[in-house]
Amino acid sequence: MTVTTGVPTLIRGRAGSVAPFAVGGALVILMAILPLLNISIPGILPGATYTPGSLALLSLCMVFAALALSYNLLLGTAGMLSFGHALYFGAGAYGLGLALQYLGVPLWPGVLIALVGGLAIALFTGAVAMRVTGIPFAMVTLAFAQAGSVLVRRNQQVTGGEEGLRLPVEHVPDWLVGVVNTRSLYWFTLAVVVIVYLVVLWVDRSQLGHLAQATRENEQRVQVLGLRPYTAKLIVFVVAALCASLAGIAYMLLQSGTQPSSVGADLTITVLVMVVLGGVGFRWGAIVGGVLYTILDQRLTVLARAEWIHTLPDVLRIPLSEPLFLLGVLFILVVMFLPGGIAGTMDSWVRRRRGERTRSQLRQLEDAANANAGEVAEVRT
Repeated sequence: MTVTTGVPTLIRGRAGSVAPFAVGGALVILMAILPLLNISIPGILPGATYTPGSLALLSLCMVFAALALSYNLLLGTAGMLSFGHALYFGAGAYGLGLALQYLGVPLWPGVLIALVGGLAIALFTGAVAMRVTGIPFAMVTLAFAQAGSVLVRRNQQVTGGEEGLRLPVEHVPDWLVGVVNTRSLYWFTLAVVVIVYLVVLWVDRSQLGHLAQATRENEQRVQVLGLRPYTAKLIVFVVAALCASLAGIAYMLLQSGTQPSSVGADLTITVLVMVVLGGVGFRWGAIVGGVLYTILDQRLTVLARAEWIHTLPDVLRIPLSEPLFLLGVLFILVVMFLPGGIAGTMDSWVRRRRGERTRSQLRQLEDAANANAGEVAEVRT
């Protein structure tokens, strides 16, 4: 009896551990061949999947999915609420543009320089901010982000000021420049999402991630055990910042430039909404939240400019013509009815179904055991 029930359990355990990787690999392959297919999704994509408009929108979704993944590593794994995460996204975008424009290096050395710059900024700001915890930590990160935004906006000669920084395309390979090469940019952003996901997965499953999670739950207990929670949180902070910088580099290439809004706290709040919408602590939830928010933001803007909107009464026309109002209402509904986000709600439902199935199997085993005991008793009598 022990052997017959143990083998299926072992097989199910191995299948359960392999299934997420199989699904993820299949999804990456599907996304990779999507530009070669003629698939139309009315109301979501502006055209077929092979057209530049749809590929640009999907690429933007993947950029913000990578950014949401990096923030989920910060908030979901280490439990650090930051209001300045966009600073590192902007560091990647502006760092690449400045390296190409003023140093005259090719693209890939420029990418390396931008990542090193993001690493240096993250080390400094993280070491200072993590001297405090909780709300004070969030306020310190907000102060750093606001300082970065002011430096970018006021430095007209170097960063372009309010007009932003244009990508020096003369230092970028031809296959990553222009609308004609949107397909190549799409594959580049897909590679960025995969890299960020693998980094986040590695951190979550490593001893560093386990230590960060333990610190999130009870930092004093971790200190009593002789471990160093400050070092673990700082490393997670820097890794999340590097992932955000990589997403910023992809954004710079995709948009052929960047603006001061990519550094400000408003973008961090937007990413926080993405993570909460998808489900804090769930990697695939962060991806879903980033993609869903970006599509809604882009398509609701198009909806607000539709002619039929202007023919409605004011009570309907005014809210429907404000995409941020509709996104805010959606966020409120998610918080009220899906407090764990999309991924958290689905995980709770799956766990509840598994619990019901397990209880049903236990009842069946108990009934079978009682029946066998009754048969044995009859034979003895």
